Amino acid sequence: MPWQLQQSSNKGLHVKIRTESPAFRVLSAFFFVCVATVSLHFLRIPGNSAPDFPCTTASAEKVNITIAAGESGSSIAQALFTSGVTKSAEAFFRVAVGDVRSQKIAPGNHMIDTHLCATSALDQLLDSSRIAGLINIAEGAWLSEVIPQFYGANFSKAEVTTALKSVIKPRGFTALEGLLFPAQYSFAEGTSATDALQSMVDRTREEMKRAGFSDDKKFSPQQLLIIASLIQAEGNTQDFSKISQVIRNRLAKGMPLQFDSTVHYVKRTRGSVFLSTQSTLINSAYNTYRRYGLPPGPINNPGADALRAAVNPTTGDWLYFITVAPFDTRFTSDLNEFNTWKIEYKKNLRDGKFRSKK
Repeated sequence: MPWQLQQSSNKGLHVKIRTESPAFRVLSAFFFVCVATVSLHFLRIPGNSAPDFPCTTASAEKVNITIAAGESGSSIAQALFTSGVTKSAEAFFRVAVGDVRSQKIAPGNHMIDTHLCATSALDQLLDSSRIAGLINIAEGAWLSEVIPQFYGANFSKAEVTTALKSVIKPRGFTALEGLLFPAQYSFAEGTSATDALQSMVDRTREEMKRAGFSDDKKFSPQQLLIIASLIQAEGNTQDFSKISQVIRNRLAKGMPLQFDSTVHYVKRTRGSVFLSTQSTLINSAYNTYRRYGLPPGPINNPGADALRAAVNPTTGDWLYFITVAPFDTRFTSDLNEFNTWKIEYKKNLRDGKFRSKK
């Protein structure tokens, strides 16, 4: 979220998150340039430094700094000063203006040391491990992996159960899987589980709109979300748009997708590369080895790159792809070539090239 310098009548310069409507953007941009230029010049005047603790005087005491969504930078700076984190609000303000990382300060309850220099205070505000009640949804996470994080964030099981039943899904969507947008979330004290869950769903609705889901003439938004989840599970970001095209090509020819990821979803096997022949015989609507077409719902919660790829496939005639080795995914329309690569993949699997290096 971009930060902006703004003149105030009684507090000097303030940093705040931009909330202007489009009608004011031109004037705001001109105003921003003028004020920012004058402000940065002002900040550079020798001898005009703000009181600041040395960067070696951190205290063992910690305080809770609550940051609301959309809270102004001047308000954050004042809270740090009032709580004894920084020696002055101005010191943090100056650091925040000069460091683009300040745009990434997340809302939530931050446990911060006291008696910090302004630079260290910013570093700690950006440290996600210091955010209480953090819910971190990774790209490709399953709903079953997200829900336990609600419990860890001090939401009761009863609250979460109610939230799962009462959350409002976008029109045409029947499952919650896929609708929890991958991001880092932290909620202010008193936030209900329903409101927390709803904010994740609303974020997905916004991201689907941004990706152009409503512009696709062939697939519904629900189908595109399913496709995005398959893309997320099947490859690396650089291959997403090609995988998107493979899905469309196979569906157009009436071929089963035969994606290992759909069986892993049914079996709840995470991190496994190998899929046995017996596993492909599982009786499930999600088993794309036995069932034709798309699975009945998303198989994970896809990120923004996968959402965009679902709508914007790379043009090609590919029908097959295989990851021969880590970060070596190959695409072809020739079954014989695919089978040759499959032999190479099995050799690499036996040689341990797919083992996690920790």
